[in-house]
Amino acid sequence: MSEINLSITGIDPIDLYGQRNSRLNILKEAFPDVSITSRGSTIRLSGDKKETQKVKAKLETMVRLVKQKQELNKDVMADIINGTNPFLDESNNGHIGTTILHGRNGKPIKARTKNQKRLIDLSEHNDVVFAIGPAGTGKTYTAVALAIRALKNRLVKKIILTRPAVEAGESLGFLPGDLKEKIDPYLRPLYDALEDMLPAEKLEHFMSTRVIEVAPLAYMRGRTLDQAFIILDEAQNTTSSQIKMFLTRLGPSAKCIITGDLSQIDLPTRQRSGLHTAIDILKPIPGIGTLFLDANDVVRHRLVKDIIIAYERHSNEWKKAKEEKEKAYKAKQNAIEQPIKTEEE
Repeated sequence: MSEINLSITGIDPIDLYGQRNSRLNILKEAFPDVSITSRGSTIRLSGDKKETQKVKAKLETMVRLVKQKQELNKDVMADIINGTNPFLDESNNGHIGTTILHGRNGKPIKARTKNQKRLIDLSEHNDVVFAIGPAGTGKTYTAVALAIRALKNRLVKKIILTRPAVEAGESLGFLPGDLKEKIDPYLRPLYDALEDMLPAEKLEHFMSTRVIEVAPLAYMRGRTLDQAFIILDEAQNTTSSQIKMFLTRLGPSAKCIITGDLSQIDLPTRQRSGLHTAIDILKPIPGIGTLFLDANDVVRHRLVKDIIIAYERHSNEWKKAKEEKEKAYKAKQNAIEQPIKTEEE
């Protein structure tokens, strides 16, 4: 048996314990063999030595998160208990990633997975970064947060957010309204991220003065984008000529993040995504970083991760079946051609 008295300092115990000790109750359910009692700013743990040390480590993580003004919601608590706390990064010696910026109402916006943290690091050390991954991995949201931080720190003078206006099963031409009204639905995810990070009045001011510009990719042609933080979203729907056009717009003081999901290409059949080509061609160039996110980085509904994994499994099975079919067809063709060659001889 082991007994540990843990003293909580520097925070309000209620922020740690939760209303009616709700967070301590989550720990009690996860570690039923450890007695957890609290009195003021002191927590007493008693039980098997190994188990009490585990609970102590979980509580210390919770304390650090509260000090960083992180919300200990159910998802975060589940991550802490499972030992996969998304705010911790092994490459950073287990320290919590720094906050990118504070959004509306002082909400801290920071990396929620290790790969999101790596995206921040890549952006700090490269002028062009490719962030590739499935929907829900936070690549666009993190990129927008980095752009706003750069603007607030006066590292750039403007933010440009762009994406190709490619139909995903619907026809753009049949949407109601003028060109802007037709294009806006494609740019909506970018507006959503901005609205989450900036007060409405400030965002409106930035938009009206073109400090922040949200526009379809076609509007980038012929421009030089300098002293700006530029984000090209949904880049998997660009052609090779489009992404080349975009990349050659960059001015000497520009930074750029290109995001895309290679599993959701909406280009016409048999047309290769320009993102594929760009990654292959530009990979060796210093100053260009590439990051691949996966289902483990999904921060949406818990089912999104399972949905992505199911589709990946189905896609791999389909590719394998196709390869086996092609292999069998070639073997059959070789068997037919062999007797003909023998007769000629």
